[in-house]
Amino acid sequence: MSAFRVDGPSSFALVGRVLTREEEIARDAAKARRPRRRWTIPVAILLAALAVWQLGAAGYVQAKAALAQHLIAGAWASALKGESRQPWPWADTRPVARLTVPSRGVELFVLAGTSGRSLAFGPGHVDGTAMPGGSGNSVIVAHRDTHFAFLRDLDPQAEIAIEDAKGRVTRYRVREVAVVDKGDTRVLEAADSPQLTLITCWPFDAVAPGTPYRYVVIADRFA
Repeated sequence: MSAFRVDGPSSFALVGRVLTREEEIARDAAKARRPRRRWTIPVAILLAALAVWQLGAAGYVQAKAALAQHLIAGAWASALKGESRQPWPWADTRPVARLTVPSRGVELFVLAGTSGRSLAFGPGHVDGTAMPGGSGNSVIVAHRDTHFAFLRDLDPQAEIAIEDAKGRVTRYRVREVAVVDKGDTRVLEAADSPQLTLITCWPFDAVAPGTPYRYVVIADRFA
């Protein structure tokens, strides 16, 4: 017989006695729960850290995009004077147009080419399509979370203006908005009349990059 009491408040109340089956089940269940409780705080801290990192990364991308446009503005001012200079010493692109959307308060400088490096700093003109403001279909692409984020709120029949390097301004009015597969090359085809095509990834609120769809805005010249 046990030398210890088994029915009192002492912490030794269970010492020296055989547990019942129900007590063993309760004990094992308690042990199984304890590891999960120990991991709760570390997991919560990890998730919070990931959230902060994501927000920080998004803020860095936004800041870089805004700063680049400021630097490109200086190069554009030189281009209007007939002087060609790079936005920064190591830049491998140059501004070819200025895009404005009066209804959205948007002013963007369009860069030559659509390499990943160029698109990090501004919208890019697709090689092989008409020059911005020229005859035919001029295609410009940009990221959905920076320079072309405004497209999701663009008003039907909104006015878009393009200024070329000679200071000539061409105005377009939105005709059509569509979501297409990224492999649909019809949006790049030549047009018989002056046309502006703006393309970005879709959906706008997707978290993962590399979506298979594109958001397309097509505008016709009217002045």
